[in-house]
Amino acid sequence: MRPRRFQPRGPLRGRIRVPGDKSISHRSIMLGALAVGETRVTGLLEGEDVLATAAAMRAMGARVERLGDGAWSVHGVGVGALLQPEAPLDMGNSGTSTRLLMGLVASHPITASFVGDASLSKRPMGRVIDPLSTMGAGFEASEGGRLPLIVRGASPAVPIRYRLPVASAQVKSAILLAGLNTPGITTVIEPVPTRDHSERMLRGFGADLTVEVEADGTRVISIRGEAELQPQVIEVPGDPSSAAFFIVAALLIPGSEVMIENVGLNPTRAGIVEVLRQMGGAIEEVNPREVGGEPVADLLVRHSALKGIAVDPAIVPSMVDEFPALFVAAALAEGTTTTRGLEELRVKESDRIAVMAAALGAAGASVRETPDGLVITGTGGEPLDGTPGPIATHLDHRIAMSMAIAGLASRAGVEVDDTRPIATSFPAFEAMLEALSA
Repeated sequence: MRPRRFQPRGPLRGRIRVPGDKSISHRSIMLGALAVGETRVTGLLEGEDVLATAAAMRAMGARVERLGDGAWSVHGVGVGALLQPEAPLDMGNSGTSTRLLMGLVASHPITASFVGDASLSKRPMGRVIDPLSTMGAGFEASEGGRLPLIVRGASPAVPIRYRLPVASAQVKSAILLAGLNTPGITTVIEPVPTRDHSERMLRGFGADLTVEVEADGTRVISIRGEAELQPQVIEVPGDPSSAAFFIVAALLIPGSEVMIENVGLNPTRAGIVEVLRQMGGAIEEVNPREVGGEPVADLLVRHSALKGIAVDPAIVPSMVDEFPALFVAAALAEGTTTTRGLEELRVKESDRIAVMAAALGAAGASVRETPDGLVITGTGGEPLDGTPGPIATHLDHRIAMSMAIAGLASRAGVEVDDTRPIATSFPAFEAMLEALSA
């Protein structure tokens, strides 16, 4: 383990560019590997999760390599032409890699074993196994539908019309990816909109995909199978999930002013910006533009006096990964912040509701845990006390980074028990914090 105490260091000032969006990075490698020809990707997130996806696609026949200029080249094999991997696919800590690749394998005539680290092996995969089984794929999973597991692809797979029982971009994407090599039309019905990177990128690669929005907001997404994907040139925008930590830090620490360049602001992902603005956060969009079909802007963030709010549960899918950072903001706001509808957080890399409640409580925050969220009474801008000893991150990168920010906004600092998991999504996080504090 690699513990570290994050201490208050004064205002944060400067310009930073956060790593590429993790969701888009995963999908660019996967779809590039299914196109015939070379896809070139710039701005790829080079964290452990995305590298696990790259390694898996190599194992199934694609050529994926980093070029001297920092760009990535993906030479694909074509839809339907994935090769049998010779060894288990090691997903590390990446739930996204696992669930999306299960979808890819499910409609190819190959068998693949999936393994992961201790944290990933605790996460349930049943919500992906169920629809993919209906399409004809076979599964041998560990108890509770967990890793290690084996997927036996169906050839041909059977197209389905599937209504998502829980809002999940990963389940939606797994079904759509399975549909790429399935004869006929595969349809996913999404009662609550989730991040739409898969739909945008599948269309960009040439898939025949349609989205119909019904009167009640339900999205009906259909993809025609046996697709022929065309290679693309992709520029990955900055990850809003990574930007969230620096947005919160700049809002909380007096005297701070930070410009975060090239942040993806896809409306299905940017809920954290909207909620922090509702709390009174000064977040200005500079130079808004579109890059590769995704809305992007630079964000100018200044220290602000935040006020507690009741967060609308309808916004949860657009910021599900950012709640640990939001909890820190709430802990220093004036008044009470109430969050509901966060059951999904209990089956992430850790139970993020319980773990953040314990961590913030140890740092001096007033936190009450409910079955589906947290009720946090803020300090009104006063620093948190800090922690006498280490807080447990449970191998969860977002817990580690959120509590690092809490340490900067405390009196005595916050000790994180292990900073190693941060590398799964944001290897440069600590160095970037140092640069802004210099």
